[in-house]
Amino acid sequence: MKTTVGARRPRENLTQKVTGILRDRIETGVLRPGDRLPTEQGLIAEFGVSRTVIREAISGLRADGLVEPRHGVGVFVLDRPAPPPGLEMLRGSLDRLSSIIEILELRTAAEIEAAGLAAERASPAQQARIRESCAEIDRAVLRGERAEAADFAFHLTIMEATNNPLFPEFLQFLGQRTIPRSQISSTVPEGYLERIQAEHMAIVDAIAAGDTDRARSTMRTHLRGALKRYEALLRSVR
Repeated sequence: MKTTVGARRPRENLTQKVTGILRDRIETGVLRPGDRLPTEQGLIAEFGVSRTVIREAISGLRADGLVEPRHGVGVFVLDRPAPPPGLEMLRGSLDRLSSIIEILELRTAAEIEAAGLAAERASPAQQARIRESCAEIDRAVLRGERAEAADFAFHLTIMEATNNPLFPEFLQFLGQRTIPRSQISSTVPEGYLERIQAEHMAIVDAIAAGDTDRARSTMRTHLRGALKRYEALLRSVR
């Protein structure tokens, strides 16, 4: 049976709706660990959306650690590990402004240092991956996407460039929902993503230059700005 998700609404809203429906099926046990999701064509037919929307939704679920694409086989639901003792609250609802702010503050503490370590330790190949992940955000924006999965991937490549495996594990544990605009259903204001990309490029350039102080400073500016931007965006859609 075809699921109606509002074919006339902007694509970013459709992506969120499809992601939300699939996430709900996973979290409620309709889709269990080890189950294979319907094929891409099957999901397109069910939801009545484009291939791009389906791929964005799968990317979001993958970033949250809910599914794993297996080349030539399909996309499978993962068995989510229990959060470490004392960190259960990080898997709670992120629908409150205070929850988003708390998570962003936690990210800020970790990612500022991660940017400095990446500037100090990143190999040429890792620097190239950081720059390429930033370029992928540009391509997503040009396609008219909100680029939430690409944004998360960019921050993850920086964590990986610390060459300390606990940094990327920490960000993967938090998941893509920590990208603030993933919690807003309306279209983001004009120029919003371009401003974020300018901040991303400043981080990329600092890491490529091996400038640890500037890398920390640009990451601090970016994430602290995210706190203010999220509050402003939330007020604008109330």
